[in-house]
Formats: sequence, C-alpha cells, structure tokens
Amino acid sequence: MNPVIWSIILSILPISELRGGMIYAILSGVSPLKAFLICTIANILAIFFVFFFLDFLHSSFMKIKAYRNFFDFYLEKIRKKVNVFEKHYSSSGFIALFIFVAIPLPGTGGWTGALIAWLLGLDRRKSLLAIVLGILAAGLILLLASLGIIGVVKLV
Repeated sequence: MNPVIWSIILSILPISELRGGMIYAILSGVSPLKAFLICTIANILAIFFVFFFLDFLHSSFMKIKAYRNFFDFYLEKIRKKVNVFEKHYSSSGFIALFIFVAIPLPGTGGWTGALIAWLLGLDRRKSLLAIVLGILAAGLILLLASLGIIGVVKLV
C-alpha cells in the first residue's frame, strides 16, 4: 500500500497519531514537508470524530451495561477529581491542554486532548483551538527533528 495512505491511517489512529504517521511517512521516503501537511491534517480531522463520538454516541453506548459500568467506575471518578482541580485553575486550562497535546510523546496527542477537554467540560471552541495548535506544534517539532534542525536521536 502507498506510504502516504499508511501515514494517514497511522495519523488517525489513537495509538500512533501524528507521531507515528509522520515518522512512518518520512522513513518511507515521503518528503518531510508533505508528511507534515498530510499527517497534521489527518490528525486534526480525527479530533472531530472523537468529539462526535463523545457528544452523540456516548449516550447511546451508556445503554450497554458493560460500557456504562466501565464509564461509571473509571471515568466518573476521574471527572470528579479533575473538576475540583479545574475550579481552582480554570484560566490555565487552555495553555495546559495546548502543552499536553504539543508534547510529541505517545499518549499526549489530539485524541487524549479531546478526551480530557470533554471530561473537564472545557469550552469546545477553546479546546478545539488548543488541540489544533498543539497538533501543529507537535508536527512542527517532528518536522524540525526530521530535518535535523533539532533532535538528539537520529532515526535511520
């Protein structure tokens, strides 16, 4: 299969996201700039799917006992603890979400950022902006690293 298609798929998946898609694309011979554009756009589009799922399909899934039990047990406990934090630090939510998504490490991308924003009940427009800017920043960091401008580790 075409490396660009695989890169898009990897950029959309919650496990690999932008980090996996861009690295795969560049290692497959796709130009770094093209990899940045394609993978960044794919990852940004994925966050709309996450919000769609959480906003609309979540209530349908709550009718399924196993899903409801999982959600009630784990996510509601997290939501309550985070709500206490959010009340004290509501002004820093945008910056914290941006930084969290911008760090190019596994588990810190747009999917997780969207889940956190939804759990915290953050303003949707501000959350989307923070997540999109975070994805762009992470993509830029990966692009610069792939060009050798920054980075200590060289992927060969």
